[in-house]
Amino acid sequence: MNAPELVFSLVSLCLLRCLSPDLNTISNFRRDNPKAIKKVFRQTVQPAKYFNLIGGKFLAGDSTKLRAQNSKKNNFNQKKIDRHLAYIENKLSEYEKALAESDGDKKKIIEEEISKQTDRKKEYQNTEKQIKQTGQSQISTSDPDSRQLTIRNNITEVAYNIQTTVDSENNIPIDYKVTNTNDSKAMGNMLQRAKTILRSNQLTALYDKGYHTCSEFAVADRLGIETIVAIPRVAAQAPNPEYNVENFGYNKQEDYYTCPQNQQLRTNGRWHQARTYQFKRYTTKACANCSVKDQCSKAACGKAIQRSQYQDLIEINKQRVDQNQTYYK
Repeated sequence: MNAPELVFSLVSLCLLRCLSPDLNTISNFRRDNPKAIKKVFRQTVQPAKYFNLIGGKFLAGDSTKLRAQNSKKNNFNQKKIDRHLAYIENKLSEYEKALAESDGDKKKIIEEEISKQTDRKKEYQNTEKQIKQTGQSQISTSDPDSRQLTIRNNITEVAYNIQTTVDSENNIPIDYKVTNTNDSKAMGNMLQRAKTILRSNQLTALYDKGYHTCSEFAVADRLGIETIVAIPRVAAQAPNPEYNVENFGYNKQEDYYTCPQNQQLRTNGRWHQARTYQFKRYTTKACANCSVKDQCSKAACGKAIQRSQYQDLIEINKQRVDQNQTYYK
């Protein structure tokens, strides 16, 4: 009997006999059989699909943050290590100075403190070395796979992020994945997995604004899957909402924007590099003498529009959102 069959048999046995294993048994079982559990989950999806319980046409994806068995104290990044090392160096300097001026029992106490701080310094240096060797931006010492994630607003926790995909026909989950990253780069991979499970890309996927990432729209487009992703609020707004970017018309053929004052904002064609995408910048010299400049932009040089390389896909998604407002309700 292979691992998935063993797991399936054990689960079935528990269900038939109404057994209720305690939390430690469940935890250890999950820890020891992660691959087998995933295979069992996949095998339960296939019968549901066979009996037409899964429509495979409309999906929704979301995530749940689960706090890890690792405190913030035992989570480190380079900035945090630098801060601790600087503190230790400062304390060592103070102790060395005090040591030169002390004698007897006091001297022995200071030497013990110096030894303690030196050991702490070595621990932080070893952690720093581990970060550099792995190429990770952070490291957790108690639960190595966990990462510090933003839970909401500016609140963070050392946690895992569980991505889930649910089919709309009978609200049956068809896929899940335990990750240690936030939602912004998760949609493309989950859609690829959904396509593999359902063996089809003739579907529409619904996500909230946390998944609104332009490069992920490109992944969905390559897969041939339609997305309806809620649109986050734009951070940079004009002093007068009538002059927000969405009120500027775009001419795709000639590649320019037209502002509400009927002035054209053009680009020199140069692509600029942002962190995860490229964009072109559109401006006009007419801003200098515009009578409504203060309502349009706070910048001294006037309005500047950045158009992402994925802007067409972003606008297609916006059209779908506008046409399907009832889905989120």
